[in-house]
Amino acid sequence: MRLLLVEDDIMIGESVCRGLRQERYTVDWVRDGKAAEAALDGESYSLVLLDLGLPRKSGMDVLRSLRQRADGPPVLVVTARDSVEDRVEGLDAGADDYVIKPFDLDELLARVRALLRRAAGRGQPALAAGDLTLDPISRRVCLRGVEISLSGKEFALLRALMERPGAVLSRAQLEEKLYGWGDEVESNAVEVHIYNLRRKLGGECLRNVRGVGYFIGSPA
Repeated sequence: MRLLLVEDDIMIGESVCRGLRQERYTVDWVRDGKAAEAALDGESYSLVLLDLGLPRKSGMDVLRSLRQRADGPPVLVVTARDSVEDRVEGLDAGADDYVIKPFDLDELLARVRALLRRAAGRGQPALAAGDLTLDPISRRVCLRGVEISLSGKEFALLRALMERPGAVLSRAQLEEKLYGWGDEVESNAVEVHIYNLRRKLGGECLRNVRGVGYFIGSPA
């Protein structure tokens, strides 16, 4: 699940990115309004965390522009603007929730989960492949009804494969699911995560086409 963080404060941005990644989300982080609009034009996001006091273009203008799109993602406004008028303006402009700085990171993460659950109510079913199920919102993976503990990267890789059962995904395609912008892509990381998933789920669960990529389920 890919999230966009729009925050110009480096300390806050680093803290929020770290918390989100520990929760197994892939995060792209940009620091101004123009960069946010470019990111939204180029990627599909499950949620946007949006500061309002941004350089180059205000967060409110980004929000209004985003709400003109038919398929725009949920928006969690994260800002120091704490007056009632500011909150009303943000919600009226299309924000789905509003958090005031300084905030508790655990509460912020809980609000992220709540918004994603609400969005899932509009159609994001659990994924299944044989005896394996994956719930994108609760982030639970079960094999024959038994929950399997996965790392964040393992979960992201498995989800990418289960979203397209039978389709062979290349190493580059899987890396896009594992890493946000600016993250250092570790050499042979995909192979390591595939190895760990096979060890936890069984060797026949994930298959590869030599020189092409990996797939789950029956080949398309």
